[in-house]
Amino acid sequence: MNAVAKFSLLAGCLMFVGATLALAQEDTPRVAQVVALDECDPTTFNAALGPDFCKNIALAALGYATTLSDLFQKAANGTPDPGWDFEPDTVKMKEGGTVSVVDLGGEPHTFTEVKQFGGGFIGPLNHGEATVQECDGGFSKVAVAKTRILQGSTVQITGLSKGEHHFQCCIHPWMRMNVEVK
Repeated sequence: MNAVAKFSLLAGCLMFVGATLALAQEDTPRVAQVVALDECDPTTFNAALGPDFCKNIALAALGYATTLSDLFQKAANGTPDPGWDFEPDTVKMKEGGTVSVVDLGGEPHTFTEVKQFGGGFIGPLNHGEATVQECDGGFSKVAVAKTRILQGSTVQITGLSKGEHHFQCCIHPWMRMNVEVK
């Protein structure tokens, strides 16, 4: 092999190693995916809240759904349903990145930034926690309504400053997560 070919091969290998190391150091993504989950029972939720309110078709037919009364009872007991959750619980990302939140549950949620975690705007789901200021007023408050995520939809959060940001659902206040911006 001639010297030019050897040099070209060496240069190519070094560029590959450099690119691999740069990617390995990228421990915080530019886009962080968050999933909102719930297991609402269509029969009981829709009977109380209106047709097509709960669109859970994945597990409800198999009996893996929570009735509306069970949801309220669990929250009142201080053991909120773990099927209502944001996943993951914590995201680390670079400044200038995007948090992409998709609602894969059966009913609406909010993804609302709060100063500190607390209760939402539906008192019986708060287990004694006071409603946080950012959730106060519910959907009659434009700031809360703008954070609503309907089943099957996605919302993009951009422009987060460096530091820790807290997000919760103003309907189901135990749905909480932290975003750490580096």
